[in-house]
Amino acid sequence: MNKKVWIILVSLLVIAIIGIGGYLFIINQEPVPENEIQPQEEISDEQMRQTIVTLYYQNKETNELTAEGKIVDVKTLFTDPYTTLINLLMENPKNEKLKSTIPTDTKILKAELKGDIVYIDFSKEFIENHKGGLDEENATIYSIVNTLTELNEVSGVKILINGKENQSFKDNIISLKDPFTRNESLIKTNIL
Repeated sequence: MNKKVWIILVSLLVIAIIGIGGYLFIINQEPVPENEIQPQEEISDEQMRQTIVTLYYQNKETNELTAEGKIVDVKTLFTDPYTTLINLLMENPKNEKLKSTIPTDTKILKAELKGDIVYIDFSKEFIENHKGGLDEENATIYSIVNTLTELNEVSGVKILINGKENQSFKDNIISLKDPFTRNESLIKTNIL
């Protein structure tokens, strides 16, 4: 056999071996979906237990209620969601343009769901420390009501003071006799 033919046959054999080897390598690889998103970091157990709740605070400039999202541990919501949300409302919001509407030193004595109404029993400071006036009283009531009615099982809120029904604010403008339902008209539409 001629040396030239021998080189061509060996070259073809080498190319065939490389081609078959490459093919076998490719078919043994795990396919990677085109749209698969690779996480940059693993999600921790703590992050998996977090959810965002919507709280309504009063805008200091416009007096409108403005929604603000807050990340909370789901376990705290399972334990006592109504008290947890009201306690969060008592804290200062992240946005400096907003303020809490619940009077200082107010305590939650009890919060429970009866039917689809949450009964919240506040300490006397809820009335005694409130500055009064229709706009301020509405802001206080509806920051609570609109926050709690974000929960699917809640359609209204009944406010008690030291376990007593039929109370009112000091100026008697707004009575706390009946349950309150959600009021969208007081809410500023964009969420902060």
